[in-house]
Amino acid sequence: MFDELAERLESAWQKLRGSDKISEANIRNTLREVRRALLEADVSLPVAKNFVDRVAEKALGMDVVQGIQPGQQFVKVVYDELVRLMGDTYQPLAIADPGPTVVLMAGLQGTGKTTASAKLALHLRKESRSVWLVAADVYRPAAIDQLMTLGKQIDIPVFALGTEVSPIEIARQGIAQARQANADVVIVDTAGRLQIDEDMMAELAGIKAAIAPHEVLLVVDAMTGQEAATLTRTFHDRIGITGAILTKLDGDTRGGAALSVREVSGQPIKFVGVGEKVEALQPFYPDRMASRILGMGDVLTLVEKAQEQVDLADAAKLQAKILEAKFDFEDFLKQTRLMKNMGSFGGLIKMLPGIKVNDAQLKEAETQLQRCEAMIGSMTPSERRDPELLARSPSRKQRIAKGSGRSLQDVTKLIADFQRMRSMMQQMGRGQMPGMMGEGAPTASAEARANYGKKKKKKKGFGDL
Repeated sequence: MFDELAERLESAWQKLRGSDKISEANIRNTLREVRRALLEADVSLPVAKNFVDRVAEKALGMDVVQGIQPGQQFVKVVYDELVRLMGDTYQPLAIADPGPTVVLMAGLQGTGKTTASAKLALHLRKESRSVWLVAADVYRPAAIDQLMTLGKQIDIPVFALGTEVSPIEIARQGIAQARQANADVVIVDTAGRLQIDEDMMAELAGIKAAIAPHEVLLVVDAMTGQEAATLTRTFHDRIGITGAILTKLDGDTRGGAALSVREVSGQPIKFVGVGEKVEALQPFYPDRMASRILGMGDVLTLVEKAQEQVDLADAAKLQAKILEAKFDFEDFLKQTRLMKNMGSFGGLIKMLPGIKVNDAQLKEAETQLQRCEAMIGSMTPSERRDPELLARSPSRKQRIAKGSGRSLQDVTKLIADFQRMRSMMQQMGRGQMPGMMGEGAPTASAEARANYGKKKKKKKGFGDL
């Protein structure tokens, strides 16, 4: 996501090196690169042009602050404009009081609208709201079955009347039933088409008039690029949307849709889909997305992901084990599975500021992690809990190597790297940096110091993950 755009923008900053002021003369080539980067990211031409014009107006003549490079100040201008372009701040759903809040889902077929409805329902339930889903897509084969399956998966009721009843009547009765059940939110999944047509718009307008929704959310496939601008404009002009959900933002998208929707419709992007799992929906924060685009990471979202997965009691136990150098392979396996629940390895790495890795490096790291898991999976429970058993037994290591399809050397290296990592984690958990312990600080064991000294001789190991 946005990788190519980030690389092109970074190369644009380099053109301002050596300048003591941002002027029309030295900014011309940089702005040209910014415009080209946006167009290659599939941002619509009017949006790209307006964006570059606003950046130029703000940046021209700006004095460079002492100690700060012109490129850095220019990045700040671009960052501010990216945030403004995508909506300034996060816009949550408008919750009605009294309820229920009615959310009408609209969009073309194939954008992931039905799945997005279930994802939104689960997201709202996590906020302690009772939710109902209404299956009003009577045209697409198996659309109702799909929504009912998803509803059962996340334990949220789905109202359906089959395919012979009109969508307007289904929506009306579904909302009435939800109101009787004291639901907080009702999400109405409507039919899409392969392209915009009069029948589709007329039906949507009829449903909207009949149920008076508090929110009309347009579901947009992020991979449609600048076509998303045309789609958004048409739906907004004909139906009147209040926000958008971008799906497939974790795919091979260049970012054009995310940068075009808000500018074209004037309505905010409220959520983004970042995976196929029903849990993979995130609120859309323009400032965080701008940070990702400019390669600054997104630590806040990473922390929120971790908070959803980490149990505080388990975290306290893990901390105690780290301080006592009792962190074992069982703990490591649990942490890697927790990390997978948070998202892809590459996606998590890219949220960390200052870390630049290419796809080849990410693939190699993921492969290495899978190899480690395979070797740990071939250990007995007692071996996972006590790595020292393996260090003393060549026969155990040989058995693990055969069971995981790895070499004896790989298993030996895994165990050595794990012991070294455990010693380092213990030192850092005590507020020490390995090799930089001050006077009066607890002293690491001779074995830990020796192990850390060996690490410098290794080019790549388990701890590098």
